[in-house]
Amino acid sequence: MIMADNMKGLKRTHYCGDVSEIGQEVVVGGFVDRIRNKGGVIFIVLRDRTGVVQLAFNDNSAPEIFEKAASCKSEYVIMAKGKVIERESKNDKLKNGHIEIFVNDLRILSKAQTTPFEITNETKVNEELRLKYRYLDLRRAPLQQNIITRHKIAKIAREYFYENGFLEIETPMMMKSTPEGARDYLIPSRVHQGKFYALPQSPQIYKQLLMIAGYDRYIQLARCFRDEDLRADRQPEFTQIDLEMSFVDAEDIQECVEGFIQRVFKEVMGVDVSLPIPRITFADSMNRFGSDKPDTRFGFEIQDITDTVRNIDFAVFKNAIENGGSVRAINVKNGAGTYTRKEIDKLVEHAKGIGAKSLAYIRWAGEPNCSFKKFLKDGDLEKICSAVDAQEGDLILICADKTKIVLSTLGAIRLICGKRLDVIDENKYNFLWITEMPFFEYDEENNTWVAAHHPFTMPMEECIEYLDTDPANVRAKAWDLVLNGTELSSGSMRITDFELQQKMFEALGMTDEEIQAKFGFLVDAYRYAAPPHGGMGIGLDRLAMIMCKADSLRDVTAFPKVQNASELMSECPSTVDKSSLDVLGISVMEKESE
Repeated sequence: MIMADNMKGLKRTHYCGDVSEIGQEVVVGGFVDRIRNKGGVIFIVLRDRTGVVQLAFNDNSAPEIFEKAASCKSEYVIMAKGKVIERESKNDKLKNGHIEIFVNDLRILSKAQTTPFEITNETKVNEELRLKYRYLDLRRAPLQQNIITRHKIAKIAREYFYENGFLEIETPMMMKSTPEGARDYLIPSRVHQGKFYALPQSPQIYKQLLMIAGYDRYIQLARCFRDEDLRADRQPEFTQIDLEMSFVDAEDIQECVEGFIQRVFKEVMGVDVSLPIPRITFADSMNRFGSDKPDTRFGFEIQDITDTVRNIDFAVFKNAIENGGSVRAINVKNGAGTYTRKEIDKLVEHAKGIGAKSLAYIRWAGEPNCSFKKFLKDGDLEKICSAVDAQEGDLILICADKTKIVLSTLGAIRLICGKRLDVIDENKYNFLWITEMPFFEYDEENNTWVAAHHPFTMPMEECIEYLDTDPANVRAKAWDLVLNGTELSSGSMRITDFELQQKMFEALGMTDEEIQAKFGFLVDAYRYAAPPHGGMGIGLDRLAMIMCKADSLRDVTAFPKVQNASELMSECPSTVDKSSLDVLGISVMEKESE
């Protein structure tokens, strides 16, 4: 058995990317990135998490070391000692491309077999294979830079909130299962058989208890777990920069978070975020953008043209208006040249897929071409174009239906058109506060109103009287922080009045027994007085994804799950043996085939 070299006598003095000073004696260690054998001269590019450096070997000066260098292959782990010299052929693409290390001591610490894919910055290898060998994929510089950026964000978060008087306090990872909007991950108890812990969807209840306990500024980089379907910006386990503050109002919390956002973007990316961040209400956001997380880097805003078309004898418009709906439009500026009739038909099909009955249009290329022209009287077309400030070259897309459907449809179409016309500046960062969120949302499946947020969210004072009589008009002291169409954070002020909390539970249809079973300990805590408080949870993963310009949370998570919530590398979740289940008092039932 051939033993690898050991490190005796060598101690790393520099990272590869930090070597720069000519004349220094240095020791570096890392992975062999690539090798060039020029006969009497060998060059090895060595890689670590900071970058690369070139090692040089000459058969005349040190034949034994030269032979060892010739035996190296890609991904071998080596250490090298040598003198930094000026490089003959400089590489301007590297920060230390003007130097190389002339090696006088080389140790091969670990040999690598041929990897299932090449470790390169750019790769076309399918993601499934890369996730199976995630430890190899993580050697690639782009992923390493993403993970390092995520670390920087976390470091700045801690420093910023510490400086602003926050205490970092850990909350339990095993807690009582309470309703928070998604399914819990459950942990069976060995000691209390038949009972279960839950992994936290968020530290919500505990951080409110900390406010009651007098720890007026809490911060935690909290691990959270939700058993829900995955997508590009959602993982079953994630991290949020979780905070709670006492003796404050909504503006105080938002101002504090704005300071963090400004600092992290400046220090990590060199991007200046101007403050204060703009604020619009949820209602305005839906009416203008058809979304509660709008991308405001471009126009194409939704406009209500119901009154403009009210007297047009077009059944689609008339039926929508008569049934209490509305007619709204977006003006895709300069869209007529890009969108042919065939491409407009694709938009129509997309609109139908969302739930709209159809999508009307006016394509103004030369003469306006209108899909409902035969229903118009003299002057009607001009009125519509004037209402949306249309000019030659524009494309007007019109949806008529229930207002909720109209807004969601045009909101989605707006984004499609923005991407298609390439009007979205990828180097622009538009933050936005969405305020006055709806307190309830209607569950059509169960024909009832449910809490749009956790049940401890404070309603706006002027809406409290509507809790029992008009749920649709109750607004919450809740807000979201949105960046370029992605929700980064949600926050709210909390109910601290015991009687109002009881009224809230009742409005959600909960009985006294249910309240006591699910939230009894928290309800009891509020009987002993609580300061006014509120807080937020900032999605660290999503923030890192945007700052790294990554397509998915998988690109900023070291060991992510895939669509079915499994991890391809370790092949979890996995079965466990019967004896382990017996200890827990659990048996697994075979699912009946359909």
